[in-house]
Amino acid sequence: MKVSEEKEKKEDAEELREVLSVVSQQVPGLIKGIIASVFSEQAGADMGKAVGAFYKGLKDAGIPDETALKMTENYISTFTSMGDVMKMAVSGQKGKEGEDISKVVKEKVIKEIEKEKE
Repeated sequence: MKVSEEKEKKEDAEELREVLSVVSQQVPGLIKGIIASVFSEQAGADMGKAVGAFYKGLKDAGIPDETALKMTENYISTFTSMGDVMKMAVSGQKGKEGEDISKVVKEKVIKEIEKEKE
């Protein structure tokens, strides 16, 4: 290997270290900020209004009570599922049985889609 190639690889490795350092410092703060905004008092009030409007829209469209209630419960569970995933991401926890977060997210999305098809 030539000296210039070796020097270039060292520079690339150093640049990568710097990028990873910035990412590891910035990403947790960003996620914590998102969680704080999602779980604030105002966010809770807004979610309550959104859920009420969702249910009312279903009823106004002629959806039967039982179906509208089930659809609304599924709608609410989407918010809580996202919150759980964000909490796991911030804490660095793995999902059940050591699964990584992306797999947990995929499973939850698939589960929600299947519920909507029922």
